[in-house]
Amino acid sequence: MKSKQLANVLIKTIGLYICLCAIPDLFLGLGAVLAAAGVLKWNDTMVYESSQGIGAVVQLVVGIILISKSRKLAEFWFKAEDE
Repeated sequence: MKSKQLANVLIKTIGLYICLCAIPDLFLGLGAVLAAAGVLKWNDTMVYESSQGIGAVVQLVVGIILISKSRKLAEFWFKAEDE
């Protein structure tokens, strides 16, 4: 496997990992928004700030960008190598 191909696979794997790590925070942020709106009834100790949800959305977007642009990133980083 050439270095560009390996870098492409690794970047996609990192992007997928970032997306998977964002899922729990996304649900907690959504729960906090619903609790603040009065739709959910949580204890005060269980309510998380909605900023956690915003951070999860940003994390999800970064992961999706890494997955979709992995080939271009690998070509940019390894443009000096011949295939």
